[in-house]
Formats: sequence, C-alpha cells, structure tokens
Amino acid sequence: MSKASALIELSEPPKPRTLTGTGRFDVLAVREDFPILRETVHGKPLVYLDNAATSQKPLSVIGAMNRFYLAECSNIHRGVHYLSEQATEAYEATRVKCQHLLNAADASEIIFVRGATEGINLVAATFGRRHVSAGDEVLITAMEHHSNIVPWQILCEEKGAHLRVAPMNERGELLLDEFEKLLTPRTRIAAFTHVSNALGTVNPVNQMVAMAHARGIPVLVDGAQAAPHIHADVRDLDCDFYVLSGHKIFAPTGIGILYGKRALLEAMPPYQGGGDMIRTVTFEKTTYAPLPHKFEAGTPNIAGTIGLGAAVDYVQQIGIAKIAAHEHDLLEYGTEVLSRISGLRIVGQAREKAAVLSFVVEGIHPHDLGTILDQEGIAVRTGHHCAQPVMDFYGIPATTRASLSFYNTREEIDALAAGIEKAKRMFA
Repeated sequence: MSKASALIELSEPPKPRTLTGTGRFDVLAVREDFPILRETVHGKPLVYLDNAATSQKPLSVIGAMNRFYLAECSNIHRGVHYLSEQATEAYEATRVKCQHLLNAADASEIIFVRGATEGINLVAATFGRRHVSAGDEVLITAMEHHSNIVPWQILCEEKGAHLRVAPMNERGELLLDEFEKLLTPRTRIAAFTHVSNALGTVNPVNQMVAMAHARGIPVLVDGAQAAPHIHADVRDLDCDFYVLSGHKIFAPTGIGILYGKRALLEAMPPYQGGGDMIRTVTFEKTTYAPLPHKFEAGTPNIAGTIGLGAAVDYVQQIGIAKIAAHEHDLLEYGTEVLSRISGLRIVGQAREKAAVLSFVVEGIHPHDLGTILDQEGIAVRTGHHCAQPVMDFYGIPATTRASLSFYNTREEIDALAAGIEKAKRMFA
C-alpha cells in the first residue's frame, strides 16, 4: 500500500453513528464524528455554540477533501486524463446531491457559488439589473442579514428604485398583513430570509411566496440559516431563487448554492466572464455555455464542492427530521434555563423558531460576556450579527447569541448558564 493510499484509508471513517438500538437520536455517538468537539479551550472542554456563524465539520467531509488532494487533484471539465475525469465526476455528483437536497426539478438549476452572499449578489446583478428600473420597488423584511440588504440597496441606488421593508413585531415575527400590503404593481422582486440569523424566527415562506406570485412578483429566499435545520423543498415553496452557504451545513467555507428556476436562469445574462462559462469566443462575439456552466466562470472551489457533497450525504444519512427534533428539544430546554436567569432577556421569541438564543444581560455588555464565556471554553457570538437594523429595532447595540446544532447537548446549555451566572457575579 502506498503512503497516499494509507492516508486515504485513514480519511474515510465509517458512516455516521446516529441511532441507538432503540432508535433514539444518539448525540454522543454523533459527536464522535466531529473531532474538534474533543478540543479544550483555556483548559476547559470546548462548548461550541456559534453554529449560526459556521458549523463544525465531520470526519467524512474532512476525509472527502483529503482524498481529493491526495489522489484526485486536478482541474475539472476540460481534461481528458484520469485525474480530471475523476475530479469532474465528483464535482458534478455534488450538483446532483444538492438537487436532491432541495428537490430541484433538474441538476442544471443548481449553480455553485461562494455562498449565500454571492448567490444574492448574482441575482441582484443579473436578474435585478434587467428587470428593475427607475421608480420600481424591491421588497425585503426588517429581519434580513446584511447580505440580503446591501445588494438590493446597490441595485436600487443604481437604478433609481426604492427599497421597501416589511416590518416585524416585538416577538421578532413578520407582520404578514403589512408584507402583503407592500407587494405593489411596482414591486419587481421580493427577497426574504427563511430563518433569521439574529433571532431564529422561521418565516411563513410558503405564504409569502404565494402572496408575491399572486401578483406576478418573483421571489428569492435566503436559506443560509434554514438549510441546517429545516427541509427546504424549492418546488413545494415554489420560490424562484433559493440560496444557501455550505459552511452552515457542515461543509467547507467558500462554497454555496444558488437554485433558480431554469427559465429564469436561462434568460439571465452571465454574472462573470472567463473560462468554462463560454461556448465559443472570438474577438467579435462570445456565446455562452448552457446551464449551469454559464454562471460558473473560472476554476471553481473543487475541493470545497466535493466537501459539500460529503456534507449533504452526512445530513441525509442522519435525517433532517431527527436533526430538527433534537434541536427543538435543545431550544426549548435552553429557553427555559436562560429564562430563569435574573436580568437576562431573550431577544426574539417568535412562536416558530430555529435553534437560536439571542439575549442581553442587564449590566454586562455582550462583548464582555463573550470574553468571560470564552475563558470557560464556551464559544458564542457577540455583536450585531450582520443585522444592524434588527439591533436598531430593539434599541440595543448588540446581543450575545448561542446558536445550536444537532451535536450540542443539554449539558452544554447548562455550562452556558453557569458561565453567565459567573459573569453576573463578576459585574455585581
């Protein structure tokens, strides 16, 4: 056996161990697939509660990327040699896996991008520029991530259009009636989040899409925070575009998906020019490759795409329903535990929530709290979470956010509560 073969063998762990003999979700077995969770920070066991920023990666994803670099590293599509053929096969297999993940009608409707941010920018710069004119409107909501605000602001400034914002209530729930009122004959596209990264709110996206479509308005759904927690079926949603980031769903950074309905994608101009997105090039004229390659200029993140495929496999093997059930239990438990801490206020208490607990503690700035928690080995996110308008709505500069995943435990929530109590004693 060669050195490379031995390393490849090590890089291919067994399938995820997700169930006990009784069929119960076995979180301790799942945690064995994530080696980083065995690390210590400042001499304390790592408690990783920053999953909304990025998720940890299972051995199967790390192994898939190792295998590519050890035994299959090559550029894709243009080579006729063995390595190129192997890399191309693995890359395109991920496209089919992502098609099945989202239940897209065809694999060509899956465009690989750097992440949800690039996917939104692609739609704004191509579909948006072609369909939005002076005096037109783009509709978003009050709970959007900056990635679903700024690209539309840029477009509106360029075109002389208007950005409209559907409001939310104190619980962090969209005011659906107000959203519907803002769908006007001038609305050229509506873009909204499936799940709020700052609040955890799960929006009624099926209703929102239906409301927009009843008026002939196309819809983009930002699924970056939904994909790790909710089964997103784009044909059931009937959305026109859907974006997600691989690094939120246990895949590497720098890879994501833009789903678009085929007819819309075919009518849109390319986003970038370069290699692999062309059919023919002369100095007089260039013709473009068919979908999906028209939107994938240059050498892509091949290893990251292969890692994304492994992550999709991992999630599918465990089952999104089991993931959602475990995370819902953690959310309910965490809400109960944190609500018992005097001076702590949970920000965002929508009736439909994903596993996000954002909060403020009286007398302690979130950044100070995050620093103290870090000394206890607890990783949380502090700040505005790329959602400054949300913070402005609540009249606060920032929150501390504990975002949960299926490898987290009740004991880790207890550790978070203990860390908060310690911080309170320090500031008493």
